[in-house]
Amino acid sequence: MKYINTVAFYTLGCKVNQYETESIKQQFLDNNVKIVNFDENADVYIVNTCTVTSIADRKTRNILRRAKKINSSSILVATGCYAQTDGDELKKFPEIDLIVGNSNKNHIFKIISEYIRTNENDINYVENIYLEDIFKDLNLSTYREMNRAYIKIQDGCNNYCSYCKIPFARGKSRSRTSESILNEAITLSKDNFKEIILIGINLGAYGLDLNSENINLEKIIDNISKIDGITRIRLGSVYPDRLTDDFVEMLKNNKKLMPHLHISLQSGDDFILNQMGRAYKTKDIEERLTKIREEIPNIMFTGDVIVGFPGETDDYFKNTYNFINKISFSDLHIFKYSERKNTKAISFKMKVPSNIKNERALLLEKLNHEMYLKERLKNIGKTDYILVEELKNQNAVGYTENYLKAIIKNCKKEINEIVKVKIIGYEKEMLICEESR
Repeated sequence: MKYINTVAFYTLGCKVNQYETESIKQQFLDNNVKIVNFDENADVYIVNTCTVTSIADRKTRNILRRAKKINSSSILVATGCYAQTDGDELKKFPEIDLIVGNSNKNHIFKIISEYIRTNENDINYVENIYLEDIFKDLNLSTYREMNRAYIKIQDGCNNYCSYCKIPFARGKSRSRTSESILNEAITLSKDNFKEIILIGINLGAYGLDLNSENINLEKIIDNISKIDGITRIRLGSVYPDRLTDDFVEMLKNNKKLMPHLHISLQSGDDFILNQMGRAYKTKDIEERLTKIREEIPNIMFTGDVIVGFPGETDDYFKNTYNFINKISFSDLHIFKYSERKNTKAISFKMKVPSNIKNERALLLEKLNHEMYLKERLKNIGKTDYILVEELKNQNAVGYTENYLKAIIKNCKKEINEIVKVKIIGYEKEMLICEESR
């Protein structure tokens, strides 16, 4: 193979990975390479890997094996977090041709081109798989979902929670310059994106390493909200201890910042939170979320929670269950604890058996279903605003300001218009709405 004519991508994991895949795609598009579906014949297959759980590791390995079955003579590239932390393990896979760490994503096209030019026959483990000390801008390329666009403003994490492998995959916390962020936001506005989502590994740490800029999360949100054309701003996720008085005040008063927060909760028990290395207590979270709900009555909370962490007794799990039920989330992402290499928790005693993890996950899934329904039904009779993302027959589909999926019956608006609606019902996991004057 002298030239790359076609390339296919498979992305696992978080929105940050999805965003970075779009940048990698742009490298190939800039060199006139056609992007095809992953199940099609391609010259190059790139798998952007995830390692947040053992399930993610297993899925990554399965996808890597699948690519060469489609085209045995292709070049298979593993990049992303699993490639960063477990490159030596991936070296054992005869299917893989190249392993590229996170900090080399900017150069994947050049690395593959050099690999082809030198006719390497063995795995070329890109040495060294280092991690950046500063935020490195990716080639500007929009990651979009319908009419929403994402902006990555931060990478890495300094917290080293006892269960989490991501700091080893992403390095220390690094913030993107405000100028670069605003330039991308302006470009998105000119491309007629009304809604943007700010993403990062630990959004709350944004700006802490930019001493010369005097910038933080609140200020960058305020600056973005001043850009004409951008009418809705959302956040990927926040740690509970980052919900400061300043943040709550901004959430209350900045009408472009949507009333929805995804909370990186992980547990509702103080002993388990301490074992996890989380820097907050349930009392503080409850007070903060209660205050936010009092200040912003229509706000919705979604969250992440881990069950079966080492040392989680029945009583500790009940504390988590009761805490979640008391707060009431509109949706939960429920994870069963899995051991991660190099983390502190791997050495913790009192492991929770798999069958107990499964039982607890099922209990939370049942609770989640109940909360999911309750939080949607209480919106019936209210007015809201929906950004139209799809048109189906004579109906429109989009999300309310507080991030509930909804359908507008007999909608006369077009895609990318914002519609004032009255919520009149609930059906098939969607709010039913009609246009309101």
